Amino acid sequence: MSHKGDKKEYAVVVRNLSFRYSNQDANVLESVNLDIKRGEKVAIVGPNGAGKTTLLLNINGILRGYEGYIEIFGRRIDGRRSRKEIVRDVGMVFQDPDDQLFMPTVFDDVAFGPLNLGLSEDEVRTRVKEALRMLHIEDYEDKNPHRLSFGERKKIALATVLAMKPRILLLDEPTANLDPRSRSELISILKWLNESNDFTMIIATHDVNAIPDIADRVFVLNRRIIAEGTPREIFSDAELMEKTNLEVPDVMKLFELLRCFGFNCDELPLSIDDAVEALTKIIETSDGRHIHLHIHEHTHHGVERLRERWKYEHHL
Repeated sequence: MSHKGDKKEYAVVVRNLSFRYSNQDANVLESVNLDIKRGEKVAIVGPNGAGKTTLLLNINGILRGYEGYIEIFGRRIDGRRSRKEIVRDVGMVFQDPDDQLFMPTVFDDVAFGPLNLGLSEDEVRTRVKEALRMLHIEDYEDKNPHRLSFGERKKIALATVLAMKPRILLLDEPTANLDPRSRSELISILKWLNESNDFTMIIATHDVNAIPDIADRVFVLNRRIIAEGTPREIFSDAELMEKTNLEVPDVMKLFELLRCFGFNCDELPLSIDDAVEALTKIIETSDGRHIHLHIHEHTHHGVERLRERWKYEHHL
């Protein structure tokens, strides 16, 4: 990946990044290169052990001692740059919210970071209230975070980062272990934060169904970057999906299956919104205002091919 143009265009630049934990013989990351522009929403996907969390921890400056370099808004992260400087630009929300919540009240947890920046009490209180308001949890200030639901604690953990007012948000498996409603709420929040507040977002995730909604670009990581593209480009590469043990979104699977029954769809939808748009367009342009499905001579072969690729059991 070439790094062209004005450095100010880029929120994050990673060059030839290699990292190895002290108790391991092999590198977890090997010559990783990526460029992320200001305001982009980027997903990092890959199999378990691919190094996704390690990459985020290097970008955040929590892990040091790597080969290669990282630039945040044109400035290198190195030994001369303190953690306090880095967290002004980069905030990270961990997969487990309990890793970030340790105070007796929500207010204290959200205030902890700003207080450590040396801000005045008035400024800290303003930041706490603003962060909670952004997530629609203004009335949680006095609650004990450890008595809240997992989804609520996820929001509080995000609020602790928002109160620091970073320009870059790193999120490690943000939708993991959430119930459907909490997951949907969080996806909406992430989209709003990017669109309304111009955050640059880097999201490590296994949730392929969320990616079309939360990412403009996808990097596939397996110790090194092995592919990059739009969600459609990545999910349309069947060979890549198989090689990396990744799956395509469920909506895409459904419409690929419908093709086996004669459904005419030039471009497979990636999300529910895409599916609604595609179906509406097809129905409105068809004479009978409805869709015909049927079993033909190639249906069984097509279904068997997809079943083998997706490794699920179903019989016609």
